[in-house]
Amino acid sequence: MPTRLTVNEIFFSIQGESSRMGMPCVFVRLTGCDLRCSWCDTEYAFHEGRKLTVDEILAAVERHPCELVELTGGEPLLQPGSLELMRALADRGKQVLLETGGHVDISGVDPRVVRIVDVKCPASGECAQNRYPNLAVLTAADEVKFVIADRADFDWAAACVRERLGGFAGSVLFSPVHGRLAPSELAAWVLESGLRVRLQLQLHKHIWGPDVRGV
Repeated sequence: MPTRLTVNEIFFSIQGESSRMGMPCVFVRLTGCDLRCSWCDTEYAFHEGRKLTVDEILAAVERHPCELVELTGGEPLLQPGSLELMRALADRGKQVLLETGGHVDISGVDPRVVRIVDVKCPASGECAQNRYPNLAVLTAADEVKFVIADRADFDWAAACVRERLGGFAGSVLFSPVHGRLAPSELAAWVLESGLRVRLQLQLHKHIWGPDVRGV
């Protein structure tokens, strides 16, 4: 029986986050999440979706002239079939990104996939759910993201970078909560800290607005 996943949406857009920000990308948003972050901007992905086979998802991805594909959610790893989908995409020569909340084991993800792990800061309300063993299996190809709402979040994230990611050679991303923390304020904190991190904005929200779906 073919593997089926519950898919919220598949769309072609500009990569709005990560070190590949600004690049064309096909997004496969899977349905379902067991976290409820205070700043979540994709609550519609908690429940909305339709069942598709891996082959149907691959066919939808191939309709777009793009080699970069991101699995997002929701939390993609809550659906075991996501591992098969990522392998199939990589087998087709796609450059695959996985955006994960970091509270689900990432060790089974195909090594060709770039894992973008979102470490939850205190203001998210889900800090206790962080699965820190995930950080130990990251490679230089992977990325770690902190979504920051205030100075307390920044200080917490800075300590996490120093204490848990001291030897990590991949990209570390600090992102302000859109509409809650001014990017200029976060930029000043980054410069003062001396941290080797990348300030990122949610580019898609600046292009199309914060409430537009499928972009």
